[in-house]
Amino acid sequence: MLNQINEKVTAGVAISTEEALWLLNDGELLALGRLADSIRRRLHPEPEVSFVVDRNVNYTNVCESKCKFCAFYRDHGAEDAYLLDTPTILAKIQELVDQGGTQLLMQGGLHPELSIEYFEALFREIKARFPGVQNHSLSPAEVTQIAKVSGLSVPEALRRLKAAGLDSVPGGGAEILVDSVRQEISPKKIGWQGWAQVMREAARLGMSTTATMMFGSKERPEDIVEHLMRVRALQAEGGSFTAFIPWTYQPGNTELGGASATGVEYLKVLSLSRIVLDNVPNIQASWVTQGAKLAQVALFFGANDLGGTMLEENVVAAAGCRFRMSREEMIELIRGAGFTPVRRTTLYKVLERY
Repeated sequence: MLNQINEKVTAGVAISTEEALWLLNDGELLALGRLADSIRRRLHPEPEVSFVVDRNVNYTNVCESKCKFCAFYRDHGAEDAYLLDTPTILAKIQELVDQGGTQLLMQGGLHPELSIEYFEALFREIKARFPGVQNHSLSPAEVTQIAKVSGLSVPEALRRLKAAGLDSVPGGGAEILVDSVRQEISPKKIGWQGWAQVMREAARLGMSTTATMMFGSKERPEDIVEHLMRVRALQAEGGSFTAFIPWTYQPGNTELGGASATGVEYLKVLSLSRIVLDNVPNIQASWVTQGAKLAQVALFFGANDLGGTMLEENVVAAAGCRFRMSREEMIELIRGAGFTPVRRTTLYKVLERY
């Protein structure tokens, strides 16, 4: 089977579901790594690794979804529930700009009272004050919630958000794009087709997007493969995914509990992602959940990008996972792995080589 897959990969032919499942279940880690690295080198022949200087602004922790894997959310009216006011959000973005940042990730919970007018006013203010910052915000679940609260269709909500200053849509909330798994870990969140609908519509509007996968909770190997195949199919039908980011479930302080995936499991899934997603240009290593050392190793298992420096991040941190990274540390991390560090925009335009 490995020879057959090797031949396909060398010829640039997409592998099948059965082949992907065999790699995940029976493939040897270093064999997957070699395959993934060969694809990475073909797509990105220069010995470079990119990153973006960004900030996560978690504007609220109020969320109706109450996902069992999440330690961040709070009920509306809870003592420690919050909604950041606009001056606080703008001050956080100013700090990002002062540090040379170019990407804003505004993500929060599914708030029951925030209508589209709130986001339109906020995004217009952000765009007026910080025209050089890419507003890469709101997961598909948040877009769907805003539409529901506002009595709008998803396409109309996205059109209005884009007009107000939303530039691109991150792929958060994908978890596993299989509804049986979603029913177990996030039963109140949109199903996989709801996630896909937002991404299709964003692509139709000319907005770039990313796709993610959180694994290591309750899914089977078959579900991981199904997720990858669905992302590949969405991209093939006109998707705008610039990158895919697999990351591991963090069990600390969550209702779901359990254990996190091992480093070997992470590297296998990362490699498989690069092998299956032959039509998605970039694969990000998740130093936020895996730490700096394993992120370096991931650069030899298919990843070509280390995502953002994340001046701030609160959701994963709520589960007890608190890796931090400055721009200088990111540059040294990439150099330490033998690559040239490249600072980029959200859309992978090179800003600076170090």
